[in-house]
Amino acid sequence: MTESFSFSVLATDGKARRGEISMPRGKIRTPAFMPVGTGGTVKAMYMDQVRGVGADIILGNTYHLMLRPGAERVARLGGLHEFARWPHPILTDSGGFQVMSLSKLRKLTEQGVTFRSHIDGSPYEMSPERSIEIQGLLDSDIQMQLDECTALPADENEIERAMELSLRWAERCKTAFGDQPGKAMFGIVQGGDNEKLRVRSAQALSAMGLKGYAVGGLAVGEPQAVMLEMLDITCPELPAEKPRYLMGVGTPDDIVKSVARGIDMFDCVMPTRAGRHGLAYTRRGKINLRNARHADDPRPLDEESDCPAARDYSRAYLHHLVRSQEALGAMLLTWNNLSYYQKLMQDIRNAIEAGQFETRTAAISEGWARGDLPAL
Repeated sequence: MTESFSFSVLATDGKARRGEISMPRGKIRTPAFMPVGTGGTVKAMYMDQVRGVGADIILGNTYHLMLRPGAERVARLGGLHEFARWPHPILTDSGGFQVMSLSKLRKLTEQGVTFRSHIDGSPYEMSPERSIEIQGLLDSDIQMQLDECTALPADENEIERAMELSLRWAERCKTAFGDQPGKAMFGIVQGGDNEKLRVRSAQALSAMGLKGYAVGGLAVGEPQAVMLEMLDITCPELPAEKPRYLMGVGTPDDIVKSVARGIDMFDCVMPTRAGRHGLAYTRRGKINLRNARHADDPRPLDEESDCPAARDYSRAYLHHLVRSQEALGAMLLTWNNLSYYQKLMQDIRNAIEAGQFETRTAAISEGWARGDLPAL
């Protein structure tokens, strides 16, 4: 395996890219969906199951791990890979979004953010340098810059202030990260729903020569059309030879339409959260196992699936587990949903390689509007 970080575009179809990230802990096939393992665990899943459904990389969160169990403790125990028993690549979020969204008492300055834990009210400080330090203690493979994510809608002056602060923080994060050949630090494009600010942010980050770039501040409640419009103007400003990561996205339809605009990486809590709440994603559509009509249904979720959760358990049994609030229900439906998402990504990669991305994915967007999710 390579000792350096590299990204290669292997095939294109329009703006859609089939690629591969290589790094010491493994290869990441792109477009990639990263299951969210916020606190060192992908909720309701064993790590070997996560790997088994096809995930090459998972996401951990700096904010949650610094609060509990603590980054220094994780480092003493061998780093997040050893701690969580996941020897493959891990991307860590900087914690900035959670600081802004979860902390009731916080103060933002040029230096960083002071805030109180949402768990017990304990005081903490997060600077760009401390965020990179924590991510280093966790020993993550891809580390994100600390940024300020502004909730939309917002005043243009406020969006510009946050974007400019995020650029200054990106420079500080780059310095703190230094030269780590086998790892990468990604910058995060901000700018809200303002085209000129998005372009300015993307151009300034591109000039920093980072190993990868994320688009942040979207999927925060704005209409999908706004998100896609921002991608249309942002992606062309980012280096074509570097991976592009759309943070916090999303639905199968969001993923397909974002890949069409040149995005390579995604993460979202949707498949795991839906599974814990009784909702299954299948190639035939979304199935709410809470509904009484499933109580006597002997059919599995998908008899042709490679995933045992989808193939080997009846809808009646899954309905029973969900209605009885049995932990196994959340486990099986999460397993099914992550399997669906990873199969979606593999189908997308295959479609790009075949030069049939647009034709094969049209059914996803049409089906999402109808409430069903056909296979590619």
